[in-house]
Amino acid sequence: METVMQTVFKESELKMALDFMQQIPFNRHVGLEVHSFNDAEVIFKMKMRDELVGNWMQGILHGGVISSALDVAGGAAALVGSYARMGDLPIEEKMKTLSKLGTIDMRVDFLRPGKGEEFFAHASILRIGNKVAVTRMEFKNQTDDLIAVGTGTYLCG
Repeated sequence: METVMQTVFKESELKMALDFMQQIPFNRHVGLEVHSFNDAEVIFKMKMRDELVGNWMQGILHGGVISSALDVAGGAAALVGSYARMGDLPIEEKMKTLSKLGTIDMRVDFLRPGKGEEFFAHASILRIGNKVAVTRMEFKNQTDDLIAVGTGTYLCG
């Protein structure tokens, strides 16, 4: 499936946002790629790889990788939501504010083992203000099995 992007970004800003998310070294290391993002939801995808296994006897994805993927998706949702709230501010001012984005708190509930060939980390905004965004995240495999859920709180202003 191709990457789908419909958002508040202008075309040039959209490319810059996608490039930014794809260039984060940790995302590349784990194999997280932007699958889609818009005003309401951000989705990252990743393929199962041997080096991401936590339970080698059963070939299950490591819980830390799941948590990290949820954090990346939640942070990206906070970034997109924050960007949308900035309206017509100059791009330099937007980037200065967004460069301060960071995780304040996160909770993850693991619902079933991380079995699969491909995984998707979904995130959406629950609430966003001038300084803080709260997101809801889900981690699923290619057959849409819900593996983990989470909430994240992000500094966004």
